[in-house]
Amino acid sequence: MTDSSKTSASPGASTDSGGASAGAKLGMLALIAIVVGSMLGGGVYSLPQNTAASSAVGPVMIAWIIAGIGVYFIANVFRMLSDMRPDLQAGVYMYAQEGFGSFIGFNVAWGYWLMTCFGNVAFAVILMDAFDQIFPGVFTNGNNLNSIICGSILIWGYNYLVLSGTKVAGFVNTIGTIAKLVPLVVFVLALGLLIDYSQLLDNVWGTAPQVMSGPGEAGTPMSLSAQIMAPMTVTLWAFIGVEGAVVLSGRARKRSDVGKATLLGFLLALIIYILLSVLPFGAMTQVELSQVANPSTSGVLKHVVGASWGSWVMDAGLIISVLAGWLAWTMLCAEIPMAAGQNGAFPKAFARTNKNDAASVSLWVSSGVMQAAMLLVYFSNNAWNTMYNISALMVVPAYITTTLYMTKLCLNHEYKKYASKGMTLALISGILGVLFCLFIFYASEVNYLALVPILLTCGLPIFIWSRREKHDGKPIFEKKEKLYLAILLIADILVLWLLYTGKIVL
Repeated sequence: MTDSSKTSASPGASTDSGGASAGAKLGMLALIAIVVGSMLGGGVYSLPQNTAASSAVGPVMIAWIIAGIGVYFIANVFRMLSDMRPDLQAGVYMYAQEGFGSFIGFNVAWGYWLMTCFGNVAFAVILMDAFDQIFPGVFTNGNNLNSIICGSILIWGYNYLVLSGTKVAGFVNTIGTIAKLVPLVVFVLALGLLIDYSQLLDNVWGTAPQVMSGPGEAGTPMSLSAQIMAPMTVTLWAFIGVEGAVVLSGRARKRSDVGKATLLGFLLALIIYILLSVLPFGAMTQVELSQVANPSTSGVLKHVVGASWGSWVMDAGLIISVLAGWLAWTMLCAEIPMAAGQNGAFPKAFARTNKNDAASVSLWVSSGVMQAAMLLVYFSNNAWNTMYNISALMVVPAYITTTLYMTKLCLNHEYKKYASKGMTLALISGILGVLFCLFIFYASEVNYLALVPILLTCGLPIFIWSRREKHDGKPIFEKKEKLYLAILLIADILVLWLLYTGKIVL
């Protein structure tokens, strides 16, 4: 496709009608599909095993409640800010920029963009692993040569589809989201009718027998707090995408639909996650669930119905889910650098669009980054685990700066400039959202947490490029931004020292 010769205007320049061409706008159903489609990726089909790996049903429920409450407040902040500040398009990074300056805004945009790229590569790995269930030995572990080739073909296939325009991609995503919900509904209904509910109350807290540190290991007993902490990264990974409608807010037909779609999509996903994680405990013990091969919904449904069609239904659902989720994330992946380019956080080149109003340059660059990461997957021993852990942590800066921005608006009473009521709820949502983000950092594996400052530092050349091309006479780093830069570089030095001394291993 041919790029437009100039930088496009912000796609959402007006409240309801500006920006994107009329044919490219997304309605309420499409926005809900973006939110749900972004969250319900391939990982949802592995939730029974992932959550039961080191936890009994009680701790799993508590983990989902904690995550649900935390993400609810984050989603509520996104919803409220979307209504309050319709001038801030692609609000995932612009809230950070508005509240804390251009350098923080850039780092949020950069980190979120990398998260979408790595997330799509994670989709590729689990998709190839699913194909290996159908064609045994052809796509071993999801990262052999055949997997790399097929994954690369899909990366560029989605590149072409999204280049055809947001309306086409949004329609395909809506159909895909509806289609992938069908196997999940079948799973929930089958277990809801066939499981032994009394078994759900057996060993609720994982003490008789005691849940151990890992399946098939002679590990140490897991305490209640350790069992609650164990699935937290899984729960955060599951909720990534709750901000999808806000990212594409400039493409919405009605501004008011963005907040509603965010909240409705979150609630729908939370209900599905809890049912998928809890109901299997009525069919199998924690030890049995922890040893089910992924996608574990396949093995669980086959066990419950006693027929191989249960496995086939869930394998097909996984493939549809990943294909649809991959499309949703490719749309988000292209939108972030484009919006950042339009608003000066990224170089202007990223803002270019093609004749279909698709974010062409940012999409081509994003696909290139995904292709490079796909090649690196070939050398990874546990590609899926690595990619989803990195993705889960790289999204936290976007969440914590957004909730901090809401807290700041309330504390300095700027909130009243944008809304006449609801400040108490906004302040509570902001504070609890911040605390949840800090808790996620605390609960995460240090090996993956250490990658966050390193990956953020990789974006410095892009930031310097974008600052220099403004020619506004201002220094590249403002006085306060030099402090932020120093903190980032000190974190890098600390990580490198820990790596050198072997205290952490990537």
